[in-house]
Amino acid sequence: SALIQSEIAQKGELQFLFENLVVFAIFLGLLLLWVKFIHRQPLVALITARPRISWKRFWFAFLLWGGVTIGITCIDYLFFNPDDYIWNFQWIPFLKLLVIVVLFIPLQTAFEEIFFRGYLMQGLGLAMRNAWFPLLFTSITFGLMHIANPEVEKLGYGLLIYYIGTGFFLGITAIMDDGIELSLGFHAANNLFTALWVTSTWTVFQTPSVLRDVSEPTLGWNMFLPLLVCFPLLLWIYAKKYKWKDWRVRLVG
Repeated sequence: SALIQSEIAQKGELQFLFENLVVFAIFLGLLLLWVKFIHRQPLVALITARPRISWKRFWFAFLLWGGVTIGITCIDYLFFNPDDYIWNFQWIPFLKLLVIVVLFIPLQTAFEEIFFRGYLMQGLGLAMRNAWFPLLFTSITFGLMHIANPEVEKLGYGLLIYYIGTGFFLGITAIMDDGIELSLGFHAANNLFTALWVTSTWTVFQTPSVLRDVSEPTLGWNMFLPLLVCFPLLLWIYAKKYKWKDWRVRLVG
């Protein structure tokens, strides 16, 4: 947290955000080149078992979770905890932020999803000849990747349960849907709308967002509300819409 605050004080929130997101864009490019020229595999195979990428799936998950994220924040701000937020909107910084997040957050989240739920999960699946171990391994490593986030420093290592649980949710989605389009849409919406809508001084995203959370956070049940309610509900919606079947066989075998 001290390092992040020092960097932001020196460079500003937008430059700090840009520099961090560019790194993920470079990683994504290197990963795609590795798969194309070393593995000699079509890039679409990293994303889906379908002949083409299903952009309808991506946009469905993106708009669904984006709407949920904005709705929950608005309800909390307007009706339950208005004192926890301050209005932070400024036109020029916000428009600059909008350009950065629209261009680079999809690349950041694409790298994470393609690496964990595409490249690593498929590779482990081929090696282990089952689904449960790749799901377990990629979910835990995805969660541990967030261990240096300032939220974890602020709230404690118990918060890693949320990140690991999110990894399980995204992994289950990818396995059951035979592709990561839904996971890509969810992850992009989660990070993009968070950066635009509400940030704080103790989270990994510190931007000139619309709202600034000034509350003193605690690791309570509300932190795990998505794991307990939102993610199971999303899986149910996906399963109904895309007619998922044979859960036990697909997730274990």
